[in-house]
Amino acid sequence: MSHPVVSQQEWLKARKEHLLREKEYTRLRDKLTAERRALPWVKVEKSYSFDTPQGKKSLADLFDGRSQLIVQHFMFAPDWQAGCVGCSFGADHADSARQHFENHGVKYVAIARAPLAKLEAYRKRMGWKFDLVSSKDSDFNFDYRVSFTPEEIARGKAEYNYTTIDNTMEELPGFSVFYRNDKGEIFHTYSSYARGNEEIIGALMWLDMTPLGRNEKTGIMDWVKRHDEYENAAQTKSCCA
Repeated sequence: MSHPVVSQQEWLKARKEHLLREKEYTRLRDKLTAERRALPWVKVEKSYSFDTPQGKKSLADLFDGRSQLIVQHFMFAPDWQAGCVGCSFGADHADSARQHFENHGVKYVAIARAPLAKLEAYRKRMGWKFDLVSSKDSDFNFDYRVSFTPEEIARGKAEYNYTTIDNTMEELPGFSVFYRNDKGEIFHTYSSYARGNEEIIGALMWLDMTPLGRNEKTGIMDWVKRHDEYENAAQTKSCCA
């Protein structure tokens, strides 16, 4: 890796010029988040049932008394033996963040189609404290376009991220947000897919500040492993358990 090496004065000049662009990005991000909050809502009329360690729960139950719910659509198909590496990478960031936003009226839950026993075993393996529940007996994942039928997979096409894509995967990642009003009515307010939620993955934001960045060789997040599969996992386990 070759980079120009300059005086402190020259570096400061370049850094200040870049700061102007960073401030443009910050203002644009503020504008986009305001537009996101202003998007129209869709009332959720359909009933969904989820398997949880406390028994069957409805979508309303998942709010846990709060008015807002963030759902991570977690890639873990019924016949898989472990959750998606990328979804697990994202989920690693949830517990540290949710201890703050769950005290600010927002509940977090991850939902996957695998049976509850598999999900609970995997959650314990990963050391996560958040709710990881099963939608195996409902259409939830299919309705929110993160799981795909055998017919869709056979066609090699799927509606995902608001367009038609080539796809032979039975599961893809995403996040959805819901609001519950005082009457108990639930509204779908937002969904994001693919790379749309990278900013919530703090590890990527840290890497983006470094000279080598994400240093991907063959594809997006090709370096990521489940946190207990890194060579130094035993040394870092205490931070994740």
